[in-house]
Amino acid sequence: MAFFRKLFRGGEGETGQAAPATDPPAPNVPAADPPAGGAAPAASPAETQGATVPDAAVWWDSSDAGDSSSPPASQSSPVANADSERPTAPVSVLDVEQARQRLASVAAQVAAAGGPEPVSLSTEPLDATHQLEPDQAPALSARQSAQGLAAMATRDIGRVREINQDSVFAMLTTLPREGSDLSVGLFIVADGMGGHQGGEVASRLAIRTVVHQVLSELVLPALDDSMSAALQPLMVSAVQAANQAIWDTAQAMGSDMGTTCTATLLVGHGLYIAHVGDSRAYLDEPGGLRQITTDHSTVGRLIQLGQLDPAEAREHPLRNQLYRTVGQQPQVMVDFIYQPVGMSSHLLLCSDGLWGMVDEQAMAQALARSPWPQDICNELIALANLAGGEDNISAVVVSLPIAER
Repeated sequence: MAFFRKLFRGGEGETGQAAPATDPPAPNVPAADPPAGGAAPAASPAETQGATVPDAAVWWDSSDAGDSSSPPASQSSPVANADSERPTAPVSVLDVEQARQRLASVAAQVAAAGGPEPVSLSTEPLDATHQLEPDQAPALSARQSAQGLAAMATRDIGRVREINQDSVFAMLTTLPREGSDLSVGLFIVADGMGGHQGGEVASRLAIRTVVHQVLSELVLPALDDSMSAALQPLMVSAVQAANQAIWDTAQAMGSDMGTTCTATLLVGHGLYIAHVGDSRAYLDEPGGLRQITTDHSTVGRLIQLGQLDPAEAREHPLRNQLYRTVGQQPQVMVDFIYQPVGMSSHLLLCSDGLWGMVDEQAMAQALARSPWPQDICNELIALANLAGGEDNISAVVVSLPIAER
């Protein structure tokens, strides 16, 4: 985007004191992973590898927001005083048109070198009160982000089931912090079970409870600068609260409803995951797609014990048998995983209606085909339906920022 860096008002009776000249903005540099300082314990090797660490406390305070005491990359030059030799009279419209021509020439050169398309410049004359400083050249930013932070949540009934018992949620926001704003995201997939008016109620209730607890204990206090919550207990207790809500509702309805729940909180450059069931969380890394949750199913346990090859899981007769769910017992054990984003390009959450029909290589190819999460979700659901669509299909895709190239 091309723009004039500084405008000043000139006119009779003003001192004509020049405004500071500002250097072109430095390229965006991704903030470092949240440091472990103060009362915050450092992540263990198991945590940094995406291991389940239910007993480790992962804390976040204002230092985790990526705040830095280092000076900004771009500083303004001192303001010239009244004795400066710089001319104080406003430039003419002719000078402005010459500046436009210079800017258009630079933009064309950038485009010829493989940069963005030349910027369309307005031909309307500048107002007399908005004129360029004579010695200040226009700045042109030719650097573009390869990929930014974005998210999409999609679900589909599939080709066999009569109702959709899956529920999904995705939210991205920015919290204002002193010195550096903080990106926060909450993403959830819940795959309900329990028949008509059972599984769909359970999955919606799980998402509503988790979202309410995270917003009330993390986001709203952060807006008042009073946030000091530990994120591991927050995520675990949110899923346990969902378990209690579903259990109480099931008892009142005389139902045996339940749901899976994979909830991921993105804070800065870290992922905080609370997980129950066989919905999954994947990270798309330079080395390929990696599953970072463990299936709480009979087949998943056999894979953990080395008694079953993962490639055989889709055809195993016990692939749908879960030994841990949300809402089918008075209490539930929740897996917690801390995972730094690192060099990952995407986060994918999905129900077994997706990963049970589409292999990981095909999912990774879909993630690589587009930078837009909505396009990726649409392709993943189409692939699952083309493979038979035997179950409800849910996908939450988060594109993670990639450094400028």
